Amino acid sequence: MKKFLFLLLSLPVIGMAQTKTVVSSNRLFAKNDKIIEFEKALANHAQKYHTGDVTWRVWAIQSGPDAGGYMVTEGPTTWATLDGRADISAEHTADWDKNVMPLTEGRGQRGYYDFQADLSTVQLTDYADKIVITHMTANPGKIIDIKALIQKLQKVWMADGQSVAVYSIVSSGEPGFITVTRLKNGLKELASDYRKPMPERFDAANGVGAYDTWLKNYSDIVQLRWTELLVYKPLLSSK
Repeated sequence: MKKFLFLLLSLPVIGMAQTKTVVSSNRLFAKNDKIIEFEKALANHAQKYHTGDVTWRVWAIQSGPDAGGYMVTEGPTTWATLDGRADISAEHTADWDKNVMPLTEGRGQRGYYDFQADLSTVQLTDYADKIVITHMTANPGKIIDIKALIQKLQKVWMADGQSVAVYSIVSSGEPGFITVTRLKNGLKELASDYRKPMPERFDAANGVGAYDTWLKNYSDIVQLRWTELLVYKPLLSSK
């Protein structure tokens, strides 16, 4: 009876527990003549201060408008945990301000992203060393419709065995989603002959003529779309 009462009383606590789905991203740009020093300072900072819920993964941005920069991702964590994160410690903040930031070009870019398991084909922490991030910004009033577009794409990814993680953009600029294609087999997955053409694959997964319909909807729903290639840098990341 006591065991039953304990379980009963625990239910509200279990129900309130948040799943770790939140990832933050910080984009940094090293001064051209300080790249070696910057990477050393960044690695020291990550490996000394960032473990557990504040673990860092550092990426080199290879293409797109931020090429040459670095993306630092923290998490996954929960919004409740972020409430109590603060600055980790005074020593942590001092190290960042004195040893890392002076080696950068100044202001970077920061954002928050919430993992969408129901739209993804891979677990949040099933990582790959090379990724392609596709950024999609919704036209006004069309954010829900972008989700419907991604649901169609998900069928294609699943049929092809592609590892794609989907995140909603949270309080970080214009509303939208990012899809992170995890290149488990490396850059060869980008070759035009690695898979069948998209129209053929899309129609096979969603029905004949589905791709043409999807493109028409896409042009009405999506305001902006751009992609970038990133490579994981384990020596700069948390241990």
